[in-house]
Amino acid sequence: MAYVIKDTCINCGVCVTECPVSCIHPGDSIHVIDPNACIDCGACAPVCPVDAISQ
Repeated sequence: MAYVIKDTCINCGVCVTECPVSCIHPGDSIHVIDPNACIDCGACAPVCPVDAISQ
């Protein structure tokens, strides 16, 4: 199951730099993870300052 970014995201972009497959993209007000590209590595989750990323 791919990781998802919840609406508590503050759109800081730290997760984007940690993603090894570049599956995180800016959305309207939060970042969005492409579930087809996500490899479930979890690199993005621990760097999120507001814990908005979960599996």
